[in-house]
Amino acid sequence: MGAPSYRTELGSGCSGQHPSVHPVEETELNDSSCLLAIDSGNTAIKWGVYAGDRWVARGMVPQRERMQLAQAWSELPAPSLIVVSNVAGSLAARELELLLARWSAPSVWIKAKARQCGVQNRYTNPGQLGCDRWASLIAAWHSLRQGCLVVNAGTAMTVDALTDTGEFLGGIIVPGFHLMRQVLPNQTGALSVSTSDSFQKFPRNTGDALYSGAIQALVGALERMCDLLAAHSNKGNLTILLSGGDAALLSAHLQAPHQVVDNLVLEGLVVMAREPG
Repeated sequence: MGAPSYRTELGSGCSGQHPSVHPVEETELNDSSCLLAIDSGNTAIKWGVYAGDRWVARGMVPQRERMQLAQAWSELPAPSLIVVSNVAGSLAARELELLLARWSAPSVWIKAKARQCGVQNRYTNPGQLGCDRWASLIAAWHSLRQGCLVVNAGTAMTVDALTDTGEFLGGIIVPGFHLMRQVLPNQTGALSVSTSDSFQKFPRNTGDALYSGAIQALVGALERMCDLLAAHSNKGNLTILLSGGDAALLSAHLQAPHQVVDNLVLEGLVVMAREPG
């Protein structure tokens, strides 16, 4: 491929410092392009190849095994553009750069902006918003074009409020399901009990209490944020878009209207590549 290789600066919401060469506006994806989208999260890297109007390949590896991507990507078609969301730190960014050097395609490392793809970022410092959250908000707006809660349930759970006009009001970050289960046993010797995978409304042993309590805390946070956004918007029946590794687990206990989306971050990266403005 003849396109010169370049990358954009990692913003405040993404880890690492890199020189800014070309902005994302100069790398719009057209219908004939092949896009490699990468969601480099705290515990895992998810990736997908998007061509035409569909995903043609997708995969995931744990962050600690990210160099295995060399083998996973060895038979992929050469992408015409690579778009990355990285919140895993500068070491992960450097190693991903080495892996991506196999191709001559330009790479764009996204950062949150004040406005992009129809979404207005109301963070006090827009660039401080995590790039994964920004991509998810853009995916949600592109999909629904209406107010909703945008949730990524992973190592941490983020719950972000989006209005009917595409305004990101703000959001919360809480420890994710597995962190919640670990923190009390790790910090309190008296709670060093065998783990449980049994949800109970009224737990009768400590293992069930830790498991059920984590679920109730996360679901309660979602429902509370849903109530707050409904009151702000003067409307009911708001949709929750739920993504991340623990999305299915929370979905089983969430009574509010919601949709489970496989990977909002990857979907958002495609939108940002196709509609960069």
